[in-house]
Amino acid sequence: MRFATYEHHDRRRVAVLGEDGALYPVPGAHSLTELIRSGDGLDALLGVGATALAGPVGPQVSEVRLLPPLEPPTVRDFVTFEEHVEGVRRSVDGAGGVPEAWYDAPTFYFTNPYAVLGAHDDVPVPPGSELLDFELEVAAVVGREGRDLTPEQARDHVIGYTVFNDWSARDLQSREMQVRLGPCKGKDTAATLGPYLVTADELEPYRDPDGFLRLALTASVNGEPVGEDLLSNMSWTFEEMVAYASRGTVVRPGDMLGSGTCGNGGCLAELWGVRGKQWPPPLKPGDTVTLTVEGIGTVSNTVVAGTDPVPLPAARRRGRERP
Repeated sequence: MRFATYEHHDRRRVAVLGEDGALYPVPGAHSLTELIRSGDGLDALLGVGATALAGPVGPQVSEVRLLPPLEPPTVRDFVTFEEHVEGVRRSVDGAGGVPEAWYDAPTFYFTNPYAVLGAHDDVPVPPGSELLDFELEVAAVVGREGRDLTPEQARDHVIGYTVFNDWSARDLQSREMQVRLGPCKGKDTAATLGPYLVTADELEPYRDPDGFLRLALTASVNGEPVGEDLLSNMSWTFEEMVAYASRGTVVRPGDMLGSGTCGNGGCLAELWGVRGKQWPPPLKPGDTVTLTVEGIGTVSNTVVAGTDPVPLPAARRRGRERP
C-alpha cells in the first residue's frame, strides 16, 4: 500500500492511494506518524489501509498538495554507498579512496526532523550558501519499537520506505566540518520526503538473494539526467542499519533511516570530485531537481531564493583565567 499525507481545501488528511489515482482518507487520522505509533507494525497499518480502501473515496492525488508522508521524530542519515564516499571525499579534500574506518560499521549522523518538505514543495537556498546540492536517497521507516536488534529481527521492524532528498549546502558543510563536528547548517534547511510511504511488503519482490532491494534510482536537473544507480549497491542492508541504530539504545515507530546518497551522480559533489570541476554547476533559484526510485515514486522540487543569514560575531578570543 501507499500512504499519503495531503492538504486539500485547507484540510490535512492521511490517505491510501488507490489504483485509480484516488485518495481514500483514513477516518480520524491526521498524522501518519501517530497512525504508525498507534499500531504494532506492518500488519496493523495494512489493516487500517484496507479499511480506508473500503470506505468513501476522496480527491484525486493530482488535485491535492502532497505533504511529507510522515513527520519523523528522528532522522538518522547513513552513508552506505562506497562510490559516493569516494567521489565526495575527492571533491572535498582531494584525497583518493575511502577511509578504512568507513568499512567498520554503517556510519550515520542525526539530521533535522523539522526540515522535511513535500514531494513538490519549493526548496529555499540555505542562508549564506552558494553551493547547493541535492542527494538521492531512500529512507526506511521503523514501525515497531526495538533495542539491540539483530538484522533478522529488524526485518519485522521496517514498516515502509520513501524517497529522501537530503539537500546539502556544500560550502557551509565543508567549512563547519573542519571542526570535526557536524554537518550542522550544511544540512539543516530542507529534506524532501515522498511522494508516499510505500509499505515494506510491496517492495519484497525487488529483494535480491543477499537481502538488498534492487531498485533503479535516477536523478535529473531541469530535465537533464545527471545520475543513475541501483539501491542494491548499498554496502549494508536496511535491516543491518536498523540493527546498528538500535545498538545500546532504542528505535521507535516513525524513526527514519536514510540510505545515504547513491553513487554515479546521486549528488553533484560526487560528480565534481570525479570530474575535477564543478559541473554540473551548483543549484540556483529556478532549478528543478527530479528524483525517481523504482517501486516508490518521484519527487520534484524547484529551488527558490532563501533568506539572508542573520549576522553573528566571530568567536571571541577569550583569556584563560581560572578562579
